[in-house]
Amino acid sequence: MNKKVVVTGFNMLTALGLDWEETWENIKKGKSGVKNISLFDASENQTQIAAELPSGFTEKSTSIIKKRIAKQMTRVTQMSYVCAVEAIEKHNIDFDQLDKKRVGVILGVVNTGDSSSEIGTTAKNLILKRMNNAMPAWIGMKYNIEGPNFTTSSACSSSAFAIALGYDNIKSGRADMMIVGGADSIINKEEIAGFNEIYALSVLNDAPEKASCPFSKNRDGFVIGEGAGMMILESEESAKARGAKIYAELVDYAFTNESYNIMAPKPDGQGMADTMELAISNAGISKDSVSYINAHGTSTMLNDMYETQAIKKVFGEKAHNIPVSSTKSMTGHTIGAAGAIEGVLSVLAIKDGIIPPTINYDEPDVELDLDYVPNNARKKELDVVLSNSFAFGGHNATLVFKNYN
Repeated sequence: MNKKVVVTGFNMLTALGLDWEETWENIKKGKSGVKNISLFDASENQTQIAAELPSGFTEKSTSIIKKRIAKQMTRVTQMSYVCAVEAIEKHNIDFDQLDKKRVGVILGVVNTGDSSSEIGTTAKNLILKRMNNAMPAWIGMKYNIEGPNFTTSSACSSSAFAIALGYDNIKSGRADMMIVGGADSIINKEEIAGFNEIYALSVLNDAPEKASCPFSKNRDGFVIGEGAGMMILESEESAKARGAKIYAELVDYAFTNESYNIMAPKPDGQGMADTMELAISNAGISKDSVSYINAHGTSTMLNDMYETQAIKKVFGEKAHNIPVSSTKSMTGHTIGAAGAIEGVLSVLAIKDGIIPPTINYDEPDVELDLDYVPNNARKKELDVVLSNSFAFGGHNATLVFKNYN
């Protein structure tokens, strides 16, 4: 089918801001959202830093969510709800103009965040707080929309999968609009300890803002972040009919499974390369049209090395001319929300012609020699942007966004 799927709205909550505008301004400035953990006493943890939402989230959430409903939600579920509501309202979505049976919600969810850091869980609300399908359900109920409504879970690529599944629903003609994205927070004592056990997290506690340093020689693991990202996908026909502003086109995507190792990617980045190759093929674009790659870029030794090798496999010598950056250097790794947040940032990069930087790129790794947009944002008109999400379990996704014209 020739039906185009376009982006007509978005929002995000990150350590850099409680809406897309504030986050994007701080991304362009190259600010770090990583600080000492405040959500629990981390003094006994090996890692004591994370990229937490600004403290104003509680007040913001209270202003948007009714008290009775809020008690039935975890903090993570509240993030998804607040993010979606503001995405819808900031972009003037009037569901009365649409067939509500052809509007749906798909969220990538790893867990609802009902951990030792969660406050207020009781026997009365425990089940509702732990239902990950409650996250899209609350959004659907808010607006009485009755189309597809569910979650998908594939670790760090979960919300990238959600975006792609929303694309499929529109492309196939089953829906006119899909609200897609995800939210996550694993800033709690047990999960940080668990990641420390497998040597995945940075332990640069003395300089939190420097700890996430993707592609740098001194990288020592990822920094956990939290947040939410939402994107409103719509058929071009529907968007034009209601006079919506179109920010970008979602051209296509690819999913692959490496079937190799539950934690480690395939050597030399072959699985990552296969994913990008398939996405480019599915999208029917030329490799020469790719003008920026928003990398998975976790700041771990293996990911950054293999993702670099994968880009070289796909693009050959041209790889050195394609800007590649990791916004996780600023937001931390938001796990289930990462694909959505980075998808939104990819759209904003196209919208404003600004490539986000990889901050903390102070000590280059001689084995990693691509253009990582070090430390400062860069002005550049962008045509096609790839957004990579590569997860534990080998669940890989690449989204292909294009300048809409």
